[in-house]
Amino acid sequence: MSASIVVVVNVVADLVVIFRTQSDVEASIVRGLLETHDVPSMVASDLPHSIFPLTISGMSQLRISVHPDDAERARQIIESHRTAIPNGRVVRLRDEFETLERAVAYRFRDRGLLEHAMTHTSRANEDVSGGVVDNESLEFLGDAVLGFIIADILFREFPDFDEGNKSKAKATLVSTATLARQAEHLALGDHLLLGRGEEKTGGRQKQALLADGYEALIAAIYLDGGMEQARAFIAREFAPLIAEVREHGLTGRDYKSALQELVQSRDQPPPEYRVAGTMGPDHQKLFRVEVVVQGDALAEATGQSKKEAEQEAARLAIGKLGSEN
Repeated sequence: MSASIVVVVNVVADLVVIFRTQSDVEASIVRGLLETHDVPSMVASDLPHSIFPLTISGMSQLRISVHPDDAERARQIIESHRTAIPNGRVVRLRDEFETLERAVAYRFRDRGLLEHAMTHTSRANEDVSGGVVDNESLEFLGDAVLGFIIADILFREFPDFDEGNKSKAKATLVSTATLARQAEHLALGDHLLLGRGEEKTGGRQKQALLADGYEALIAAIYLDGGMEQARAFIAREFAPLIAEVREHGLTGRDYKSALQELVQSRDQPPPEYRVAGTMGPDHQKLFRVEVVVQGDALAEATGQSKKEAEQEAARLAIGKLGSEN
């Protein structure tokens, strides 16, 4: 289910071809790479007698062209992202998601699914070809898969919890703050495919984008390897959090209390929490909260409730204060 490439057969004559491939996934990666460096490009196919627009999937050679003024810079950008092998030859553009596959301990059979999962809507909206599909549908599916598996784990691990306690634990485990934290552990933000605008506004660090990407990743694993592979990934990833629920109770560790103890041990006043803003529709509103100590904003976090955002902001603040020691 790799994102398909919509190609144009009639290419403007004065464009310079700087890359050729038979892989639509590779063509998409190269175009995305050029876009992040503000180099516009065009994809064309050598397949004759094509109907416009045409979706190619390994049937013919795809050519990526740029304006002559950008040709040399485009080649340098591509060359810097190739992988050399011992005999000095240069092979296809390296798999941009190889490190992510290692981090999740799962090798995709269809790597296009992983690319799809990492494609934010901002990237799709900026693609003039119309051939890039965002990860919103995968996010929807991943949310359902994650919710089911977490509910199953809680049912088996905490037989003494009543329905309300299980629901409360589940809400904590699948919250935006928790999923963003899980995504950070995988360095998932480094692999998100973002539009230029989202890239420039720090999209790789935004909790909502990280959480959405994490859910899309779960869906991609489920579609590629089935429920057992998705279950294995989630069980492995959430094992420390399940242990935390067992040790500290339904809400896990109380980061707000821990932060207060930390700052008071330094003879500083208690931290203050301020709502810095909200985003999203009323039924899916996210709260952005910052934690302030002695007038300095130590950290900022987003959550589906003020309490969730405050806990995550406190966690980030503890990490920041700890790194300053």
